[in-house]
Amino acid sequence: MLALRLLNVVAPAYFLCICLVTFVLQLFLFLPSMREDPAAAPLFSPALLHGALFLFLSANALGNYVLVIQHSPDDLGTCQGTSATRAPCSPPSTHFCRVCARVTLRHDHHCFFTGNCIGSRNMRNFVLFCLYTSLACLYSMVAGVAYISAVLSISFAHPLAFLTLLPTSISQFLSGAVLGSEMFVILMLHLWFAIGLACAGFCCHQLLLILRGQTRHQVRKGVAVRARPWRKNLQEVFGKRWLLGLLVPMFNVGSESAKHWDK
Repeated sequence: MLALRLLNVVAPAYFLCICLVTFVLQLFLFLPSMREDPAAAPLFSPALLHGALFLFLSANALGNYVLVIQHSPDDLGTCQGTSATRAPCSPPSTHFCRVCARVTLRHDHHCFFTGNCIGSRNMRNFVLFCLYTSLACLYSMVAGVAYISAVLSISFAHPLAFLTLLPTSISQFLSGAVLGSEMFVILMLHLWFAIGLACAGFCCHQLLLILRGQTRHQVRKGVAVRARPWRKNLQEVFGKRWLLGLLVPMFNVGSESAKHWDK
């Protein structure tokens, strides 16, 4: 339990450090390297467009990250104790989280990167957090590849060029042909790629469970759920005005997922 509580502190700090490093690289390396095209209009300069797109992705990722933490699942604290004492007062979809030390409604899982349980009140923001984190990481990787390609004169036209970039760069770094800052960017490229794919896969998995009207806890415990139309399951989590919440981070726009208990 001590290891889990320590991970609950280390994982959010790790995520925030990755965000800080990403912002520094974007502001001080990638954006300055995008020279303005004299023939292009000022409103459509590459640096301005890149900065606006990265700001949109990162603002949505961090905004939903904060909302996931602020809006914890409903705490049914009066039902804590042994399973025998919790059963009469808790619906089947509740679960006692040992890390948070509370009973949460429609418990899905405990996310160590947010240090919080994911349940009825913050599922929508968690899915959007995974989506925009994936997009921000993959977009940062593309910008980093363009930077490395210009600095080191490397062509990524071949599909295997990115796969061989790390071992080739390590050997060149040891021989002094690659600077430390350039090697750090190359390492971050692979980290962004890994985080982007992981968040994209997790986002798709959560969407599939939402369409089925299930949670990860229910799947793990083998709890059967009543069949409902997938549109109703989706609307229960994302609300009626889902498009507004997709563009601007906000809490459960029109969602009714926190108003009723699973039967």
